[in-house]
Formats: sequence, structure tokens, C-alpha cells
Amino acid sequence: MGTKVFDKNMMTYQYGGGATYTIPIYCWYLEGGDRKILVDTGEISPIQSETRERSIGGRIWKFEEGLARWNLSPRDIDLVIHTHLHNDHCENDYKCENAVIYVHEKEIQRIHNPHPLDYRYLADYIEDVEKNGQVKTLLQDTEILPGIHAVHTPAHTEGGMTIFIDTPSGRAAITGFCVIDQNFNPPVEIKAMEMDVIPPGTHVNVYEAYDIMMKVKEAADILLPLHEPRFAAMDTVP
Repeated sequence: MGTKVFDKNMMTYQYGGGATYTIPIYCWYLEGGDRKILVDTGEISPIQSETRERSIGGRIWKFEEGLARWNLSPRDIDLVIHTHLHNDHCENDYKCENAVIYVHEKEIQRIHNPHPLDYRYLADYIEDVEKNGQVKTLLQDTEILPGIHAVHTPAHTEGGMTIFIDTPSGRAAITGFCVIDQNFNPPVEIKAMEMDVIPPGTHVNVYEAYDIMMKVKEAADILLPLHEPRFAAMDTVP
């Protein structure tokens, strides 16, 4: 549902500085139950270019285009679960007019009162769904539906929620913080410093972020880092 191009250490704290890196922005569709469920909704107007698609190894879709591939429209969505409310994760919320939208209370507080350092919060993108009474705030770890748990993981933002999903292949985790595979599987030079993960480049508290990442890594059988490029080439995550 979009891309961003920036210095790599925006993803990997104190590692990869000076290297240009392109991340995909995802909207995740959860199949298997009787509800149509999305995790995050991506960008409204993504840059669709061959250069960026080559960088991530897959197609870039607009919201309606992506949903149409699964015979869905925004009106069909029953639930949206948010990892957090930075703009690239919620720009299409207003199109899901029939959905209940789950988000941690601290994200709602922050989007209406952002710190000057955090320009990624833009309240315009959720004002319509708030006015319509669609937003349901979470105060703690919550089982949204049987087999789908939202767990508070304030590594990247204060209200970040990692979404754990029970699958036939094990417990999957869509991370509530913006990272790639390398954050969970550092190169040898990082492991040589006795670090088992690399914290996200943008974080609330880097020490706590490290510990939170370790807990998620240990709890999940299938890790889905929020901006890992290799998923761009997949229709369905195995």
C-alpha cells in the first residue's frame, strides 16, 4: 500500500547509516473466520513506480486495488486493527465505513497531541471514523476475536500493538513497531557485540524497545516485521 525511501538506520538503530533503503507499507488481510479483518490500512495515494517496485521486489497497490484482488471493497471490512496510528498505517480508515476500528488509547491521545518530533501523526486521517463512533480504544492486551490477540508493545510508539494470530502453522506476530527482518536477525557483527536484536530506528525508549523485541521474538512462531520487503512478493504469507 505504499513505500518510503530513507536512510536505513531509520529501521535499524545505529546500523546501516548512509545506505538508502526502501520499505514497503502493508495492509494485512486476515483470512479464516467469518469476519473481514485488516491490520492497518496503508497510504491513500502511494507512489506507484517501477523503481520503487524493483526496490521492494513486488507490486505497489492502491487500497481499493489491493482489496479487489480478494474480491473485497472497503465497505466489506468488518474490523480494522491498528498496530499504531502513524499516517502510513491509517490513511484509508475513513473508507472502511462499516468497520469497527481497534487502536490503543495512547495512540488516540498522541495523534491529537503529537510531540514536535513525531510528525507522522496526522489527526485528519481518523477524524471521520471518530465522528462516526467507529473507534474502539484498547487499554490493555486484548483478545479481539478467538485466535487474534492485540498485545501492547510500546517500542516504536507509546500505544503500539503487536497482533498475534493463531494459524495452522503456529502463532504469527504482525509487529506493533516498524522493523525489518534484520532487526530480529542481526548480522554477525551485531551479534558479536552480544546483541540478539536491533531496536527500531525510531523508538520510545531504546532499552525498552530491545526488551520488547526479544519478548515478541520468543513468543512468535512466525514473525512478520511490519516493513519487511520480502513479503511484497507474496500474495499470502505461508
